[in-house]
Amino acid sequence: MRIALPQRSPRPSTWLPVAAMTLAALFAAPVSAELSEYPTSERFNWVQACLRDHPGGHYEMVNKCACAFDQMATELKFEDYIEMSTALNANSIGGERGSYIRDVEKLQDEIRRYRALLTKSKKACYVIR
Repeated sequence: MRIALPQRSPRPSTWLPVAAMTLAALFAAPVSAELSEYPTSERFNWVQACLRDHPGGHYEMVNKCACAFDQMATELKFEDYIEMSTALNANSIGGERGSYIRDVEKLQDEIRRYRALLTKSKKACYVIR
């Protein structure tokens, strides 16, 4: 046996705060999506490499390196980051194989831009002075 309960319409005092929080979350979503574009594993690897290259107090350097990565990530899309960092790493390949990277002026421009962005990000977070 089912008992039918009377239907009540939700009072404004109940749904208004929920609606306001939902709208706030929707407006904040584009910012969150931009910052989370980079995979966690990529962030981790970058910070680990930064720690290796800049020894110092571990806790302090973790925060500085993470700050530098976040600075860089706000100015560079993930796809561009992958392309630029790959070109930078491949630029050091010796011999004929490396010349495919070194001889392309567009890639060299991207490498210079990436290095400048890295320096700017690290200086902003006091990783380098």
